[in-house]
Amino acid sequence: MAGTCDGPMLQAGKRQRQRYVTKVGKCQVNLGNIQEKKRFLSDIFTTIVDLKYRWFLFVFMMCYIVTWVMFGTIYFFDAWVRGDVGHRGDPEWPVCIENVDGFVSALLFSVESQRTIGYGSRMVTANCAEGVILLMAQSIVGSMIDALMVGCMFVKISRPKKRAQTLIFSKNCVISRRDERLCLMFRVGDLRDSHMVDAKIRAKLIKSRQTAEGEFIPLEQSELNLGYDTGEDRLFLVEPQIICHVINHRSPFWDMSAESLRREQFEIIIILEGIVEATGMTCQARTSYTEDEILWGYRFEPCMSLEKGAFRVDYSRFEMTFEVQTPAASAKELHELKELEQQEHSTLSLYWDHLLQPCALPGPAEDALPGLSIPGSRDQVLERGGSA
Repeated sequence: MAGTCDGPMLQAGKRQRQRYVTKVGKCQVNLGNIQEKKRFLSDIFTTIVDLKYRWFLFVFMMCYIVTWVMFGTIYFFDAWVRGDVGHRGDPEWPVCIENVDGFVSALLFSVESQRTIGYGSRMVTANCAEGVILLMAQSIVGSMIDALMVGCMFVKISRPKKRAQTLIFSKNCVISRRDERLCLMFRVGDLRDSHMVDAKIRAKLIKSRQTAEGEFIPLEQSELNLGYDTGEDRLFLVEPQIICHVINHRSPFWDMSAESLRREQFEIIIILEGIVEATGMTCQARTSYTEDEILWGYRFEPCMSLEKGAFRVDYSRFEMTFEVQTPAASAKELHELKELEQQEHSTLSLYWDHLLQPCALPGPAEDALPGLSIPGSRDQVLERGGSA
């Protein structure tokens, strides 16, 4: 079986190799030396939403605290300049803001005004126009902060990223024959009763290569066809689905055999996208498979059964596979073998047609028949494919 004959050093090297995408879908790419960081401020809404929760809550609190302290300081400065602080308790003095005789009382007035608490003990009077203007400015700024922070909080909580936690992928890929074609398969399932709308799946092959001109292309991305031309990549994900990639002449695995699989280094990225039925937001779930997570000659066990008039999915069998008889040759070698068999069959048919017509006049075709030779047998081709 593939993957069981590797040496300890090779297996250790594979285990230490850095993944491009983790099994849970996190991209292992760190961005550094970004010069124009002001670009992030131009899209401040997305920047705040993308923050981690601890930093998001910190920004959330600081937006309110900074405005409270800022306007509280302005209120206190205005009362100090007007002389309200020095005439505290004087009923004859025309104060600007009643009961504001220090920084703490000014801060309390700022909080009460912006949060529209209104205890009634502190208020702006008609004795100063600047107090009315400051109160209007604080109300507008407070409304803008409320709109921004409440919007960010709503989007942060309702992001469909957590919905991807209930979209699961099989831990391994399998390679076996399906409909006389070599196929790479994996399984995907949805644990929720609310289904994904317009679910689509695609796959990328991540592999470094060197061009004929000597250029090294690290982590080159190439597409794996999961049925885009036939619509099979659009899923009705109400039960676990086995996704199939047919290994044909357009597949990057066309020349890969069970033996060469153990020597390759690549990563398959699976991307499942769909609309969350409850919120209408687009959700994306990702996972990846490395070459040592591909089982050659296996199939997935069925996990569905019919019980009491309804289909039942047994997710305890979601990861289970069983071994099947699968040629160790590559899809290209199997295709050449099939063409060889067809050519052999046509040659034998022509030979027997000639034997069944002994009275036919000799012609160019009959003169060429003695020179016909039957190509090598299936065992010879398989031995040649195995040695390759």
